[in-house]
Amino acid sequence: MVMCMTQSTMKNLTLSAMFLAIGIVLPFLTGQIPQIGMMLLPMHVPVLLCGLICGWRHGAVVGLILPIMRAFMFGMPPLFPIAVAMSFELAVYGLVVGFLYGSSRWQCVVALYRSLICAMIAGRVVWGVAMAVLLGIGGGSFTFQMFIAGALVNAVPGIILQLVFIPVIMVALNRTGLVRFYREKKEEVAVGK
Repeated sequence: MVMCMTQSTMKNLTLSAMFLAIGIVLPFLTGQIPQIGMMLLPMHVPVLLCGLICGWRHGAVVGLILPIMRAFMFGMPPLFPIAVAMSFELAVYGLVVGFLYGSSRWQCVVALYRSLICAMIAGRVVWGVAMAVLLGIGGGSFTFQMFIAGALVNAVPGIILQLVFIPVIMVALNRTGLVRFYREKKEEVAVGK
């Protein structure tokens, strides 16, 4: 049995592969210095964009495999516990941002920011839980102070970068017509016409 792929499915698979490749290459811009990478969060941007552009399923899959793949290919981030915890975090980023944005009545900059902020909060909570469990398995501990430092204090430059850079990209893509903002749900537009 031969499966037919729609043009939309093929486009999303191609874009997802591109976002995965960007996520693998982008951390090289931090010069492989872990402290800078932890501050700028270079793997987060392609996952968030993938969720926004390709949908929550693609965003979740790219987020899930990106840190693990990068750990196996380059040894950065270290596989256990960092890459494994990041894998859960980025999967939640892609899933939440894609689901919330795709479900929004209006796909606009306001919905974009709402989706980004909710995804960032959910992803960081999942990262904290994953780190606590993984370090607990390894005989270590993960304190609340470690969570605050890793999820918020050290990540402020990356959070600001994401909140500025991602909407700029989405607005630019809207202006070029590659990714459109919608005023109401697509189903309502089709039924209303």
